[in-house]
Amino acid sequence: MRAVVWQKPRQLEVTEAPDPAPGHGELVIQVGICGICGTDVHIADGDFPPTPYPIIPGHEFSGRVMALGHGVPGGWREGERVAVDPSLFCGYCPACRAGRGNLCANWNAIGDTVDGAFAEYVAVPAANAYRIPDNVDDSQGALIEPLSCAVHGLRRIGPVLGQDVLLMGAGTMGLLLLQLLGRAGARSLTVVDRKASRLEAAQAVGAASVADDVAALDGQTFAVAVDATGAPSAIEAAFESLERGGRLLIFGVTSGDAAVSLSPFRIYNDEITVLGSMAVLNSFGAAADLMAAGAIDTGPLLGSPFALDQFPEALASVRNGEGIKVQVAPGS
Repeated sequence: MRAVVWQKPRQLEVTEAPDPAPGHGELVIQVGICGICGTDVHIADGDFPPTPYPIIPGHEFSGRVMALGHGVPGGWREGERVAVDPSLFCGYCPACRAGRGNLCANWNAIGDTVDGAFAEYVAVPAANAYRIPDNVDDSQGALIEPLSCAVHGLRRIGPVLGQDVLLMGAGTMGLLLLQLLGRAGARSLTVVDRKASRLEAAQAVGAASVADDVAALDGQTFAVAVDATGAPSAIEAAFESLERGGRLLIFGVTSGDAAVSLSPFRIYNDEITVLGSMAVLNSFGAAADLMAAGAIDTGPLLGSPFALDQFPEALASVRNGEGIKVQVAPGS
């Protein structure tokens, strides 16, 4: 099969690789679409420590079941269309036993620590596969994984009904969070992003107001602020925009050595809550159901996918901030 292989950081090959065989309890999926995520950029640069090399990356994907291994639960058939939760939790560490598998001490993930879906085929645990209906195309199916991260983030925030929300960043995750916050009953949704095209997309999916800088909001305050940029300056600006009793969700991924300056006195005196949200936790099924129900407008997020051999160009497009969600079609 054809596959993208990082032999080591910054050394990419689009080459032939062995076809995967299904192990016990596994399915082999013919990949329809796989999206490029910020984590893929970190893997490309050697900045994601869990990743071994060489590796086939790719963890946001959908496709079709092509083969079943021994021990696959009954009911699965070849030809079924699926999206796949890439999470590989150990199940026995203290975090897993406490029901917090996304904080697993032995965390692994398809495409991050084991071979993934920037390939024509990928082997996955059948337990991680979720059927998708025909009204969800492959590009939408590949958005279910990032949507499941957003679902987990919304659960971390808690109720937003009737509250004013500030969202920093209108990339893929920002636009998915924006739609979930709207469906959860936020009174108003204000989005800040430096790119005019992304602000237009935010307005198309429910933003009440947009700005290219927090300073343009004229001191408006919010009950909830969500950072989907990972930029320390944006996190600090979101914190300063909170009203007393407000909540800040740090959703965007910063570098490991990044730091922010937040007033501990204000956290104490104003009872500010600061939360994090890491990846997926029992949220993939809910995300798949939302996508199947047509609850998410994917049009403003998606463009035409790149072919597998165009992966270097697709990655460059992500680095250059072009489009919103960049995807690859391994079979094209």
